[in-house]
Amino acid sequence: MQKVLIINAHQKYPGFAEGNLTQSLIDGAERFFTQNGFSVTHTVIENGYDIDEEAQKILDADHIFFQYPVYWMSVPWIAKKYFDEVLTSNQGKLYAGDGRSREDASKKYGSGGLLQGRDYMLSLTYNCPKSEFSNPEGFFEGLSLDQANFSVHKIFQFCGAKQLQSHAVFDVYKGDMDLQSELDALERTLRNNFL
Repeated sequence: MQKVLIINAHQKYPGFAEGNLTQSLIDGAERFFTQNGFSVTHTVIENGYDIDEEAQKILDADHIFFQYPVYWMSVPWIAKKYFDEVLTSNQGKLYAGDGRSREDASKKYGSGGLLQGRDYMLSLTYNCPKSEFSNPEGFFEGLSLDQANFSVHKIFQFCGAKQLQSHAVFDVYKGDMDLQSELDALERTLRNNFL
């Protein structure tokens, strides 16, 4: 049975970012995974975690579903703290240094990841409209969604995990979101990635 670790990286701001959309997306992902025979474990970063247990959860997973709201063009700070604590404390388990070797110059920086054979999917929520991406006139100056989240991709890739198609919900504060339509779109991405 394939194992999925769902990481909820939402950080709550009362009255502004309660986490309801994040939870709806996670619930939709969990429904998809369980209905398709995957075993699911969870981490809710905001609820706290044991650093070594988290490393083991990552090692036990075949797939990682990483859900987060984009705050100030990046992950919430608790997600960055999670990466810093879990990854730094588990060198030798999740990655073997940066991959370079004094004895073998062909070994490149970033090639020391020990999570080969595993993959990850980013699922994000944004206040900005979709039109800001892959648009030379847009706020992100022509960057695609994945390019705008380059540093998060590189965290997983440094550990050896393979990137799957990312998913995002845009314009989350606009007020006219059709949640079922967004859940259907998420399911299409999940089917493309995992079936």
